[in-house]
Amino acid sequence: MDKIIDIADLQVTDDPRDTLVTYSLGSCIGVAIWDPKVRVGGMLHYMLPESSLSPEKAKEKPAMFADTGIPALFRATYKLGAGKKNIIVKVAGGSQLLDDNGVFNIGKRNYIMLRKLFWKNGILIEGEDVGGSLSRTVRLDVSNGRFTIKSRGTETEL
Repeated sequence: MDKIIDIADLQVTDDPRDTLVTYSLGSCIGVAIWDPKVRVGGMLHYMLPESSLSPEKAKEKPAMFADTGIPALFRATYKLGAGKKNIIVKVAGGSQLLDDNGVFNIGKRNYIMLRKLFWKNGILIEGEDVGGSLSRTVRLDVSNGRFTIKSRGTETEL
């Protein structure tokens, strides 16, 4: 069953019938994590790199920001039995849409924050599809960890 992750939201599950899906990743980034040992999956769709931009929003919606959403995603999967050493991480998004001159570089800043957090915590990314100027839809099949990206009518597995 498809479980939809909205913008600035995250979900985790240990139900093998679930497929986590998030639509229209532009400058936003989708982070999917899966533990093959216990078959726990999670997905985050965050919008902005740093919660310091709006601390009150971060308290209300931690999944809006990389620096609060990513730790929340990992903690939620750990509660379902996932182990840090088993987790497979895949990432998509970080496009430069509606910002042709690169004034804001939100997609790039989102990706840089993710890399900093992962580096600091010893997390490796197994697959990624980031940057460019296209929108992406991503799916994580919790039964087998299959991560697919659909963009411009083409679906690929990462």
